This record gives sequence, structure tokens and C-alpha cells, in this order.
Amino acid sequence: MSSYTPKDSTDYYKHLSLFWTDITPLMTRKPQALTSIGPMRAFTANSKKISTEMVEINEKILEFNKYLTEYYQQLTETWTDAQKKVNLKAPKIPQDAEQIEAFKRVWIDIFDNDFTDLFDSKKFGKNYGKLVSMELELTKHWNNITNVILQSANLPSKEEIDEVYKEVHSLKKRITRLELELKKRGKSNAE
Repeated sequence: MSSYTPKDSTDYYKHLSLFWTDITPLMTRKPQALTSIGPMRAFTANSKKISTEMVEINEKILEFNKYLTEYYQQLTETWTDAQKKVNLKAPKIPQDAEQIEAFKRVWIDIFDNDFTDLFDSKKFGKNYGKLVSMELELTKHWNNITNVILQSANLPSKEEIDEVYKEVHSLKKRITRLELELKKRGKSNAE
């Protein structure tokens, strides 16, 4: 019995998606095909770009999951070690109502120190940096796919929409400022 690795799955997906992106344009060249008209034609033409992005996303997800697993493993190990330290000190604290506050302080101090050490460690920082970097890479690929789809439908890209929002925001600020100036002038003239 052979076991499949995530890399095997990625290679299979890559092969399958490239096969369909190569065959789809051949199938859509018939005049009666729905994909030969309107936005579907543009979408079909851009489907190879989307498939390529999806293949890259899957590869990035594998890396992201590796770093995410390491992240949670570090948190879990730190929690477990800190809790063991608390458990070792707990029997030494008398178990009456007044001492519960002392137990809380011990628990907080140990966890605070252990997690501060974890967050200050190079190993944690390196892994967390890679985790954030992979997240940004995934976002970039999703944005690329979104832009291809929007372009296929003759819609503005996300960047173009953001530009419009910035301009509208700027215009609102200018109008508000002008309205305030007009009110000030109106009050000055009334006096």
C-alpha cells in the first residue's frame, strides 16, 4: 500500500488543472458553445491564469499549514510546560480561601514569563514571520484570481475600485471643509 504525500496531491491537482485548461479552449471553439460569447469567452480565455494561480495557492497552503502547525505546537508546548510548573508549586500553597489569590498570582507569573520567553525566542519569531509571509502570498494569489475574473466580466479591478474610493473620500473631506468655511463666512457676515 502506498501513501500519498501532500506533494503528490499537489502534483496531481496541477496536472489535472493544466489538462483541463488546455482542453477547454479546444472545446469552446465551436460556434454553438456558450463560452464563445460574452464574458464567458473572456473567462475561458483567462481560465489558464486562474488555474495557474490555484496551483500556486495550493502549494502555498501546504507551506502555510506547516508553519501554522509549528505555531500551535510552540504555543501548546509552552502552555503544557507552564502548567506543569504551576502544578508543581500548587501543593506548596495552602488550600484555603485566602490563598486562592496567591495561586492566581503564581499562575499568572509563570505563564507570563514562559510565554514572554516564547514570544522573544528566535525560533518563534522566525516561524511567525514565515506564517505571516505565507498569508500575504495567499492573499496576493486570491487578489490575482479576483482581478482575472473581474477583467473577464469587463468590471474594474480591485485597485481601480480602491482608487475610486480614495477619490470619493478625498472629495467628501474637501466638501466638508468647504461647508465649514461657508458657515464661518456666513456667521462673520451676519455679525
